[in-house]
Amino acid sequence: MKLFIDGDAFPNLLKPIILRAIEKLQLPTLVVANKKIVIGNSTHIEYLIVEQGADEADNKIVERLNENDLVITADIPLANRCLEKNVYAIDHRGEIYTHDNIKHYLAIRNLMQEIRESGEQTKGPKPFGAKDAQQFANALNKFLQSSHFKS
Repeated sequence: MKLFIDGDAFPNLLKPIILRAIEKLQLPTLVVANKKIVIGNSTHIEYLIVEQGADEADNKIVERLNENDLVITADIPLANRCLEKNVYAIDHRGEIYTHDNIKHYLAIRNLMQEIRESGEQTKGPKPFGAKDAQQFANALNKFLQSSHFKS
């Protein structure tokens, strides 16, 4: 299993959590972003900077996926593409995307996009905080201890 991190908009609070997991499990990791993102110093982490542009990072991630890999992303369409390739996906707040819930998340995302495009103001996500980081850490730990995890 390889870990892929969608580095664009990756919360700083998660970097030490991820780095500990990578080091403890010697987990091969690829961080993909359109600018320099540093999770930490590790021989297990490779960094890939992609061209600016919509979906450039997403496309590079999807190109390199193998079944049972894990992707960390808050990008719902990317999570959907991952699931289509039998890859696991978890968001920054600890939500594990599944075939059962991804269509719901896509529908809400698309509805909110339509509302914004019509000129309505919408609230963005609440600020990312320590509670969110703890939920992520718990979900990641649970996943890595599950039967899904194959190093």
